[in-house]
Amino acid sequence: MQEKNVYTVAKNAVEKAMLYMYTHRKNKKRAFRRLWIARINAGARMHGLSYSKFMHALATKGVGLNRKALADIAMNHPAAFKSLVDQVKG
Repeated sequence: MQEKNVYTVAKNAVEKAMLYMYTHRKNKKRAFRRLWIARINAGARMHGLSYSKFMHALATKGVGLNRKALADIAMNHPAAFKSLVDQVKG
């Protein structure tokens, strides 16, 4: 039987596709967060801090940047990231 000819089979295929859509939306968020953390960690380690110590120092100092913004700064603006690290170190 083909999906295009049988309503029940087509309905089941659509339901399964929607389940995959839901799951993949969640996985996409997970994957991006892991990428951002890896980029921040690489930038922080270049300046002598681990990711966890850097994030803790940011929270202590009250810097309100999210991981997406921090990862962008670490990748594209290394001088600005260095100043951020120096700010939380000192």
